[in-house]
Amino acid sequence: MPPLAASVRTDRPQRILITGASSGIGAALALAYAERGIGLVLGGRDLPRLAATEGACRARGAEVEAATVDVTDAGAMRRWIEAADDRAPLDLVIANAGISAGTGTDGESEAQARAIFATNIDGVVNTVWPALQRMERRGRGQVALMSSLAAFRGFPGAPAYCGSKAAVRVWGEGLRGEYAGKGVAVSVICPGYVESPMTAVNDFPMPLLMSAERAAGIVKRGLARNRARIAFPFPMYVAAWLLGALPPGLTDPLLRRLPKKA
Repeated sequence: MPPLAASVRTDRPQRILITGASSGIGAALALAYAERGIGLVLGGRDLPRLAATEGACRARGAEVEAATVDVTDAGAMRRWIEAADDRAPLDLVIANAGISAGTGTDGESEAQARAIFATNIDGVVNTVWPALQRMERRGRGQVALMSSLAAFRGFPGAPAYCGSKAAVRVWGEGLRGEYAGKGVAVSVICPGYVESPMTAVNDFPMPLLMSAERAAGIVKRGLARNRARIAFPFPMYVAAWLLGALPPGLTDPLLRRLPKKA
């Protein structure tokens, strides 16, 4: 890929927009960035949890704008993002909102799969596109897309979730090259198991499960360094990459034995 323009600054974002900020990594990221002199624009679906995140960030000295937003509503998202950018230019936009589904023995239902694609793919596009257009015009900014280590291989029991995160990862990596030289940095985030309401329903062992706070610290440091792919924890990243690289004939028998959600 061509090098990014020298004008790209990713180490000191002053105004940051985060979707899915009511819980999990999104809330932890908001808190990780919250301090005096920082402006946060937070979106989420759960109003009480979002209000709690807003209050905690204000307590750390940040200026906070919070709104309940539906990332699947393209028009509403464009209006929300452009209004926030009009008030003060956004330096960093993190498209974090995402969902999974209980899979059971029959896997994801059609309704679950459609909801996952609508939130995890359309929702990311609805967040990223308005931000990219504004940032490209002024020649500066940074966008981060939340993918997953599940993006490297389709897993039985969660094919739609894996597929949605694979689409986000590949799209984000392509956008990084597309916007190189335009002053806009693009990074893809691929976490493993992180403590959140999404993983709280899992009743099986989750290797190297980490706190949302620790994950947010890793993401923040990676974004400050303008890393193309922020994948962690490293042993899980290697395992996920290897599963994706090996022939399905070798990996399918193993994956069929993996535990599923209740």
